[in-house]
Amino acid sequence: MAKPSAPVLFFNSLSKKIENFTPIDPERVRLYSCGPTVYNFAHLGNLRAYVFTDSLRRMLNWKGYPVNHVINITDVGHLTSDSDTGDDKMEAAAHKAQKTIWDVARFYTEAFWSDLKNLNIFNPTIWSIATDHIEDMIAFAGKIEEAGFTYQLDSGLYFDTSRLKEYGLLAGHREAEGVGRIETVAGKKHPADFALWRRSSPDEKRQMEWISPWGPGAPGWHLECSVMSMKYLGEQFDIHTGGIDHREIHHCNEIAQNQAFTGDQQKTGANFWLHNNFLVDRSGKMSKSKGSFLTLSTLIEAGIHPLAYRVLCLSAHYRSELEFSPDNILAALTRLKRLVIAVGQLKKKVQKKVVADGEPDWLRAFDERSFSKGAPLDYQRGLIEAPLKKEALAILERFDQAVSNDLMLPQALPLLEETLGNKKLQPEEQLRLIASMDMILGLNLLHLDRASLNIRPKNASLQENNVLALLEERQLKRKEKDFAASDAIRDRLSEAGIDVLDGDPLGWEWRPEWNA
Repeated sequence: MAKPSAPVLFFNSLSKKIENFTPIDPERVRLYSCGPTVYNFAHLGNLRAYVFTDSLRRMLNWKGYPVNHVINITDVGHLTSDSDTGDDKMEAAAHKAQKTIWDVARFYTEAFWSDLKNLNIFNPTIWSIATDHIEDMIAFAGKIEEAGFTYQLDSGLYFDTSRLKEYGLLAGHREAEGVGRIETVAGKKHPADFALWRRSSPDEKRQMEWISPWGPGAPGWHLECSVMSMKYLGEQFDIHTGGIDHREIHHCNEIAQNQAFTGDQQKTGANFWLHNNFLVDRSGKMSKSKGSFLTLSTLIEAGIHPLAYRVLCLSAHYRSELEFSPDNILAALTRLKRLVIAVGQLKKKVQKKVVADGEPDWLRAFDERSFSKGAPLDYQRGLIEAPLKKEALAILERFDQAVSNDLMLPQALPLLEETLGNKKLQPEEQLRLIASMDMILGLNLLHLDRASLNIRPKNASLQENNVLALLEERQLKRKEKDFAASDAIRDRLSEAGIDVLDGDPLGWEWRPEWNA
């Protein structure tokens, strides 16, 4: 079978245009993604970036590219302002919790990893922890200093952005004064100059500080990503991803550091810079600075399966704003349920063959690829897609064209429903086609069932054993033809947030309660 082979296209934030993607090394795509600062839980807007990055890596693997993927964990150095002012976020969180920074970082890192698992996001090839690379950062900053791109203030070592003619080009500005959200730091030569190393005050002892040529202190936030991306992926790699908020300051400063370190203004760090847009919540609950924000746990506590949020993210292009609302997330949950029900019906149709022959190789290949750290999926796709005929291959070709065109997932997602509703396809053919597409979409449709989507809201007044007892009592009343009592039990269950599903094998399900 000849695989679909649409060319891969990306919108490059650096060139401001759609470009054909060709990896620097034909044998491997090198991908770096800005990770979280682990001083608090990730909110839903933060997590959109990782659904995007995961989908990107999955697509590249599906297209046959091996991927070395690095995501950093920032556990030091990120101030409350991106422009070298305010408190260190990690220090502030530790002080508030009355714990060590190391404890705070460990707790929120594990919480972040739990969120990724719940969203069916694969682990990268490398998790790169900032505090494991302090000596690398000192050496990196030292080389930039030797090249004449820095100056010192009482507060630390600063990068002189005037030394680069095209500083801020990524943000759309050539003049340093026009870049990002800049605040004044006493003594800076130019508003856009930024700290490579933040020296501790003489009367201050931070929990996290290291000795350096510029005094005890901590690295600047921007330095971390330059150092770790270059260490693991080289001076110039293929793709750098991050939220659109990083485009204005953080990524401009990364590029400046990379150019100064290499002495080559063409070495921006990455050939392609890809940025996902914001998740917009009109209620204003998507900002940590306001003290109240929505997390994945918020959804789960409301009785909403976390993969409903993945469906919501896939329904909008990564470069477009995505509005979050109770109606939107509940609609995504409904869509997920319909997909799961339809796939479940398909699985029943092919179940006899599976029972007789054992788990087929193609299904096993689908399952086992989740353990990969970025390997290409040519073999797995070959097993899954081998028997597909003309009708199915035509759908797969449209899917390939959509995902290859700047990851146009909103055009790819409806092809799941189209496949499930296509009467010209045999059930196993439909299932194989769903499996191939889900290797990118990541909804785990071959293993989710309706029962796993049935999540008890945290504030529900009944426990599951109470529900089952009431349902059993209702069945007894119906057999006795005491329909008034039966209806009263149904009403009681409904008031407690439970929908009774007469004639449905599931029998009942929790109704999500949105009180966020």
